[in-house]
Amino acid sequence: MTELNENWLNQLPVNNIKQSRPVSGGDINDAYQIITEDQTKYFLKVQPQHSKSYFDHEAAGLKLIGQVIMTPKPIAQGEINGDAYLLLNWIDDGSGSQHDLGVAVATMHQQHQTKFGFDHNHQSGNILKNNHWQSSWSTFYTEQRLDVLVEAANQNHVWNTWRQTHFDQMRLTFVNYYRNHEVIPSLLHGDLWSGNYMFSTDGTPILIDPDVFYGDRELDLAMTTIFGGFNDQFYQAYQDIYPLASGFEERLPWYQFYYLCMHLNLFGETYGGSVDRILGNY
Repeated sequence: MTELNENWLNQLPVNNIKQSRPVSGGDINDAYQIITEDQTKYFLKVQPQHSKSYFDHEAAGLKLIGQVIMTPKPIAQGEINGDAYLLLNWIDDGSGSQHDLGVAVATMHQQHQTKFGFDHNHQSGNILKNNHWQSSWSTFYTEQRLDVLVEAANQNHVWNTWRQTHFDQMRLTFVNYYRNHEVIPSLLHGDLWSGNYMFSTDGTPILIDPDVFYGDRELDLAMTTIFGGFNDQFYQAYQDIYPLASGFEERLPWYQFYYLCMHLNLFGETYGGSVDRILGNY
């Protein structure tokens, strides 16, 4: 990450910029705090050498989730000298309760659609997340999520015949299960790990960096179980607001697999053992 030069900053739709400094803001984008002469603060994301449309998906997701719970608000989006940017309001970091976070996530999941998918696709590294609308959750998850990951794993040389055999069995188990179990399309954050929530200074839960689409809410919850950061208060509050159908623990592995296989593609065999532990159940 480099400092933004004055010429670049002057093209932002913000007047009287006093200071810009790099801040932490995720693995994929460069991130900066912008401060104006009147002490207004902004959070700026920059994706070098990409067009303005790069942030279409994130901006749409923030606006959609922001209708029901707190998110950073998109203020401006554009392209400067060949770099895509997304300008958001700055939110000072505070502390809050896992109970309130559980209520917020359950409230988001209670926003429903008639189909699965979203209006925008999204790119994660070299993997395209195809959000084409589907009436079948089984079709969406297997063809537009799982199969894409396995194809990428083959291309990235992190796949083998054992994994393929057990994946095929897991995939078949999944398809057979959802022939007889209905899924209501819920608004999903799409990347719900502990690094993507925060609290404002008054304790309000805030969701950041969404990768939204409408899908099975259990997929979102599966992500919360992989890297920690969510405790019993979170899950109890969630259940009180929007109870899960029985058998969630049995369904959890085929959703955990998605995130672990994504990490296998992005970061290599560090995640191979975790992928294999799930596949070994099928």
